[in-house]
This record gives sequence, structure tokens and C-alpha cells, in this order.
Amino acid sequence: MKQILIPIDPSQPVRTRSAIEQVVQICREEPVAVRLLRVQPKVSGHVAMFFDKRELRELQLGAGAEDLQFAQSLLDAAGVSYTSTVLVGRSAETIIAAARDYGCDRIVFGREEPSLAGKIFGSLSQQVHQLLGASGDPQIIGS
Repeated sequence: MKQILIPIDPSQPVRTRSAIEQVVQICREEPVAVRLLRVQPKVSGHVAMFFDKRELRELQLGAGAEDLQFAQSLLDAAGVSYTSTVLVGRSAETIIAAARDYGCDRIVFGREEPSLAGKIFGSLSQQVHQLLGASGDPQIIGS
């Protein structure tokens, strides 16, 4: 069965809704497994020194789980089953590693809202696309 990865950024609700809409349409056309992914950024060493590793990991995973709730509610409403995952790391690299680890053939980003950071550094989907290079595996859907 084909697998789709949807990276979730809670600061981009329009992108999340767009990605979910695209995935719901895909699910109507073919059987696919859907995986939601929230990549939590690593915290700086200055912050990390105030927590033990286990406590910090629990905080990051808990925050990531909360960040996934909007996307989960959209998929639940559409009747699409999914698996949710929270990972910690650098966004683009972690998305690619997760897509490959889970055997995803597509990464669906949805429509991104223009931002100053996106104009300067490139959008997250552009960063993922650049890191994937010419391989195009997995396929990126969205802006």
C-alpha cells in the first residue's frame, strides 16, 4: 500500500488544511496509508541544561502531540485513518528521513502562506526538495 507523509507546522493552518484536503482527495481515488508528522525543533544547550533528558523529551513529544490535533480533527471529520508521529530534529532533514524510514512515496505539504523567512531561506517544501536533489523520491506535493 502506498504511504503519504504530511508534515505539520502549527503556525501554518492554511497549509495544514490544504494538505489535508489534498490527501482526502487522494484517499478517495486510491488506497493509501496516511502519516502525520510534527517535527519539534531541538532546544539549545542553554535551555536543555535546566531539564533532564527524559523530561525534556516528554515536553517536546507532548507539545508535538498538541500541534497535531488540528490536522487530526480534519482527518477524523473526513473519515480518513492515519498514524501520528512526533520527532525531534531539524525540519527538512527529519522529514526526509521519516519519509524514507516509513516507506512514503509522497510528502504532501499543501499551499504555503508567503513569509519573509520563506523568501529568504526558501519554504520548507523547497528545502526538502533541494535536499532530495534529482532523485524525486519521495514525490513532493504542494508548494
